[in-house]
Amino acid sequence: MRPARAELGETGLGVSRIGFGTAPLGDFYARLEEHEAIATVEAALRAGINLVDTSPHYGNGLAEHRTGTALRGVARDEVVICTKVGRVMQPQRQGKPAAPARGFVGSLPHRPQFDYSYDGAMRSVEQSLLRLGTDRIDLLLIHDTDPWTHGADRIEAGYREAVEGATRALSDLKSQGVIAGYGLGLDDHEMAERFLGDADYDVILLAGRYSLLEQPALATLMPKAKATGTALILGGVFNSGILATGAVAGARYNYETAPPDIMARVARIEAVCAAHAVPLPDAAVQFALAHPGVASVVLGGVKPAEVLRNLAALETVIPPALWSDLKSQGLLVQDAPTP
Repeated sequence: MRPARAELGETGLGVSRIGFGTAPLGDFYARLEEHEAIATVEAALRAGINLVDTSPHYGNGLAEHRTGTALRGVARDEVVICTKVGRVMQPQRQGKPAAPARGFVGSLPHRPQFDYSYDGAMRSVEQSLLRLGTDRIDLLLIHDTDPWTHGADRIEAGYREAVEGATRALSDLKSQGVIAGYGLGLDDHEMAERFLGDADYDVILLAGRYSLLEQPALATLMPKAKATGTALILGGVFNSGILATGAVAGARYNYETAPPDIMARVARIEAVCAAHAVPLPDAAVQFALAHPGVASVVLGGVKPAEVLRNLAALETVIPPALWSDLKSQGLLVQDAPTP
């Protein structure tokens, strides 16, 4: 099944309702075989996915590099490339080994440096263009400006720099016709709301904070995005994996081993899905897409078969009773939109 497309706010871009997320291609949790990683991107493009989301953060440029190799096999106008700013890469020197980012076991031999300044954003864009091997990027997002990444003692300085520096740089690039849109790539819905109060953005890619497991963004961020005309893309709809694997031993939540309370909640959600003969990941994907403000859901993969499996989730027929059972058991917010 080829995914339908939706307009991405006022950017003029039409994006596939299922996008391809490249974080796993940066050797997230496991080293990948190079040819299979590239083949996975190619499979997504052949299947009709046109939104490809990446970042310098993913393997310190490794995901962008692999993605760029795959993109050379398609016409540039057939794909919407989204990448991020906030980190500038420096080549490793003096024979020092590469230091992968947290969660990544592989890496290009580059060292990241946080930089949300105007010049830092421009330099990040230039580096991404070179790694991707392309002449332009469609969407640019300010990445990971949150206390979890930077720490409570440094977030304020980073936030101000992002609003006054990177935001201004991306606004200039859009006004010059270099990019179609810009915005935020965050897994903190409260920080996203704060950004929307201080500047204008075309799009937010929100990871993990609106899913079948948890919906904290529903009450305030999503209405605010609608009021400001900010389009929404969702990432992390499996909450780092547990909504794909179920509550199995070693399941991950928020990039860590899932704690007991999360395991218990997912087990209850899984039981409701099983009672209606619906695979848990299929329910997770369709739930995320059901919100009228969501243009696309970005899903990762490390094998071509996983891309096809993600798309097949759109074809599963889910009875309305599944959603009502989740709500009646307190496992889903009552006013959350459902298919």
